[in-house]
Amino acid sequence: MVAPTAVPRGAATTMSEPLIEGIAGRNRRTMQQFLNVALNGLSQGAIYAAFALALVLIWRSTRIINFAQGSMGMFTTYIALALIESGRSYWVGFAVALLAGLLLGALVERLVIRRVEGGPELNAVIVTLGLFVALQALAAILFGATYRSFPAPFGLHGFDVGGVNIALTPFNLFAIGAVVVVMLALVALFRFTDVGLRMRASAFNQEVSRLLGVPVGRMLTLGWALAAMVGSLSGLLIAGGSLVFPAYMDAVIVYGFVAAVLGGLDSPVGAVVGGLVMGMTLSVVSGYLGSELVALAALAILVTVLLVRPRGLFSRTAVRQV
Repeated sequence: MVAPTAVPRGAATTMSEPLIEGIAGRNRRTMQQFLNVALNGLSQGAIYAAFALALVLIWRSTRIINFAQGSMGMFTTYIALALIESGRSYWVGFAVALLAGLLLGALVERLVIRRVEGGPELNAVIVTLGLFVALQALAAILFGATYRSFPAPFGLHGFDVGGVNIALTPFNLFAIGAVVVVMLALVALFRFTDVGLRMRASAFNQEVSRLLGVPVGRMLTLGWALAAMVGSLSGLLIAGGSLVFPAYMDAVIVYGFVAAVLGGLDSPVGAVVGGLVMGMTLSVVSGYLGSELVALAALAILVTVLLVRPRGLFSRTAVRQV
């Protein structure tokens, strides 16, 4: 009979070290994946928030949903790209694109939308859908339908934290900062300025506003111009460091609209919160469930909001005295 061999006291610990290291490695990868998914959702949500802010601005100032907002932003982004490719700096193209959006919005209101004012509200919606198609076709004719690279003013490499590269770039920080600045500017415009009050009055009741001396026509033009400029900003933010083509804003139009409805079409803060919620949710769905379910998740969010809180999360209940 062979006596059992004694196992050294430290052998069990030595044998378990690879298992412990493997578990620790999996935990680190899991945490890194979660962090990258969250940061990617934050950066995408900032872009959705920028577009949602444009929709909120046009709604508060004119009471119209502009479905051509994305195409208008795409068109001005191509203007910026043409300037950059001709040798101008990124910031020159950036500034010209914003000014072009301002002018384009004013022209659209003066030459197109004003022709259908006073009729059924659906007329303006149909006109904006027509503009959506027309601007995409015009961009394809003028700039081509091929994919073209759009530069970014800041680095696109993620920060290194503790030897780990995270999905947050300097350009992402720029996009988030730009959205916060626009949100604060819109809140200040509508709450603390006479111009914002006149814009809202013109949107709610044009006849009474005219009787009170409000230049309704100018206020509506200003609302379209400012909304188009914010839409141009969203086009520039999503194009930075990626490829552009005439339909590159289509997905942003859908997700930005859902974000605006989620937060409430009357609330700039709600637009930003809605955009961030959309970005985080869709990033989680794409990262853990599959990118093919992203569109379905956006639809589910929209339907849920319309059923539970149709006026949005940040809407205020209007009280009327009788």
